[in-house]
Amino acid sequence: MFQAFEWYIPADQKHWLRLREAVAGLHATGIDNMWIPPACKGSSQQGNGYDIYDLYDLGEFDQKGGVSTKWGTKEDLVQLFERADDVGCGIYFDAVLNQKAGADRTEECRVIEVDPNDRTKAITDPYSIDGWLGFDFLGRGGRYSTLTYHWYHFSGTDYNNANGKTAIYRILGDGKDWSKFVDKEKGNYDYLMFADLDYTHPEVEADVKAWGEWLYSQVPIKGIRFDAIKHYSEEFLQSLVEHLDNRIGPGWFLVGEFWQDSLDAMTTYIRNMQHKFSLFDAPLVYNFSSISNTENADLTKVFEGTLVGAEPVNAVTLVMNHDTQPYQALAADIQPFFKPLAYCLILLRAEGYPCVFYGDVYGIQGDYPLPPSCGGKVPDLCLARKLYAYGEQLDYFDFPQCIGWTRLGTWDRPYGLACVMSNAGPNEKWMYVGREHQGEVWTDILGWRQGQVTINDNGWGGFNCDAVSVAVWVNGSAEGRDQLGKL
Repeated sequence: MFQAFEWYIPADQKHWLRLREAVAGLHATGIDNMWIPPACKGSSQQGNGYDIYDLYDLGEFDQKGGVSTKWGTKEDLVQLFERADDVGCGIYFDAVLNQKAGADRTEECRVIEVDPNDRTKAITDPYSIDGWLGFDFLGRGGRYSTLTYHWYHFSGTDYNNANGKTAIYRILGDGKDWSKFVDKEKGNYDYLMFADLDYTHPEVEADVKAWGEWLYSQVPIKGIRFDAIKHYSEEFLQSLVEHLDNRIGPGWFLVGEFWQDSLDAMTTYIRNMQHKFSLFDAPLVYNFSSISNTENADLTKVFEGTLVGAEPVNAVTLVMNHDTQPYQALAADIQPFFKPLAYCLILLRAEGYPCVFYGDVYGIQGDYPLPPSCGGKVPDLCLARKLYAYGEQLDYFDFPQCIGWTRLGTWDRPYGLACVMSNAGPNEKWMYVGREHQGEVWTDILGWRQGQVTINDNGWGGFNCDAVSVAVWVNGSAEGRDQLGKL
């Protein structure tokens, strides 16, 4: 999977066009599916889409500053899907269903203020505020959905226009409360930002379920990435998935952003969703960050406490994303030397579904720009996965500062590979790649480690790497070697 954006991509309304031009090359490197940024209309043309205004506007209507979203028009989006389909690459849609932003007008409602650190505790008596809670979608004029949103469609907000006060306000009404089916951080983590949708209201539930069907009728998505799922009703999400399975058909890939360092909470969520859902492996990202910032850290523990270690089929492994990139709210500092090691750990192993980050392939823009990571070698590692990372996996996690593994290949993908890495000095590991490879001469596909390894008669070789580096050894005559460095 490829996350096809980073936070600071310019708001030039040309990103769908960029991706349309790039998708064939990405697919050639081994990208099977692309997770695109939120395509629904945000509160402005500068917003990344998590400031969502209208689910039913994919860049089609003149709302919130223009027709286009930050990323482009609906016509551009449709052309991206067509091009991706032509080359055999699926697209995952980023669904932002927790909140709405950029209301058209204020509405009066009754609220109580709650403790920001424990949202189950009221800190005021009930009173009225003037909240930005009226959504009319006048530019769309009732096309696709006639529902307009009012204060009673929301459970919380954070701004009182009457006095300019920012706080966490729980909206009051018959039967209204925070959802009980959310993460228990801060007592109850239903409220995240903007106007928080209330999925106990039947009109909200019906409208979002209808939107799921409508979306599939507009663009042929292969899966959905659900944003901020620990902040809205797990019960509703189960119902939505069942609805889409029944009305459109099963077989979607579903992944949620449940950003937690608690493995127990993540595995419980997967079980509750009957293993139909995958989650991004946040604990693995934190392990990468910790190891890369600790001198002589123990590499053998890199998968301890991770989702990929506990639920490998339901774990989406990653190194960085738009939330953890530098200067973002969840920034996880991973030292540059460790990025290639981390990408080998997610791309060249059997467990998990790896997600490659746009910023690591194309670089990060904005006020603090960064070049592509790994010396521009991430596409080569993706291609190595596509060509060589098959078959039985043998681990050599037997020394704290140097680990390795081999993939033995299969009858139809026979080449295999050997990966060795060090976070200290230069090192070497004897590893088995199979008797069928005896006499072959293997070299490092990254070109960082010079020399050759000749596989002995018993199928073993002495594979080495430089200090604080990684080497990926493959038969020098293996099919596809000539493609490396060219995509």
